[in-house]
Amino acid sequence: MSDVQTPTAIAASAVPIPAVAAESVGKSFNPGTRKQVDALVDVSLTIRPGEFVSLIGPSGCGKSTLLRVVADLLQPTSGTLLVNGKSAKQARLDQDYGMAFQQAGLFEWRNVARNIELPLEIRGWDAARRHARSKEMLELVKLPDFANHMPWQLSGGMQQRIAIARALAANPPLLLMDEPFGALDEMTREHMQAELLSICAATGTTVVFVTHSIPEAVYLSDRVVVMSPRPGRITSIIDVALGDARNDDTREASEFYRKITEVREALRGADHAGRSATTGARGIEDR
Repeated sequence: MSDVQTPTAIAASAVPIPAVAAESVGKSFNPGTRKQVDALVDVSLTIRPGEFVSLIGPSGCGKSTLLRVVADLLQPTSGTLLVNGKSAKQARLDQDYGMAFQQAGLFEWRNVARNIELPLEIRGWDAARRHARSKEMLELVKLPDFANHMPWQLSGGMQQRIAIARALAANPPLLLMDEPFGALDEMTREHMQAELLSICAATGTTVVFVTHSIPEAVYLSDRVVVMSPRPGRITSIIDVALGDARNDDTREASEFYRKITEVREALRGADHAGRSATTGARGIEDR
């Protein structure tokens, strides 16, 4: 048999494996009972390597549920989901992703450096290698002088930067973020958004980001995924072409405001569609 590849085979081999590939994913809680709640219905989404994708929608629409399905913290009721070409379970076991939440979740009894080193300890890195990596990550998040500080000595924004550094310490190809800046004041939030984009540009990390803020989603994202009220469906996917070098001027650009309006109108349409489709059943809040 010839080893020469056809042009079609070469093209196929050159196509990168999606960071996330969800096909008709559904998630129900208490399935088959009177208390069944359908959180996600028929969710299909492909996220390319290096892409920044935000999930936005009303409270209870399943944004966080979808993120947890990707992380294998919840298992889908139906459909298929692959992370870096693997099952979500295998990707979790291989530590293919890092996670950051609304609360930094730092361990109060460990100093900043040892918080960052935690996932590296779990992976079995030796002390010298862990120390070198934590120093590198502190440089990346612009906090090189705080290695020996305790978490309670840091501001909220600084704690979130440490949490992001910890999530990225093992160099995962995927970062999952669930409203990581939601508790911050507006100025700190905008600063952290800029820092996150800088870090992602430096590392090439793929990001799936949950937020309730339309301006935040537009500023950060390559694409904004709009979801309907429960049961959560994807109603729109909006491309955001604001360029790679986003800064304070970006927030004043007419295209930025145009995209905000586009996402807002898509959310209104999703809300109308969701309310039309609802069965009126009482449910649970967004998980």
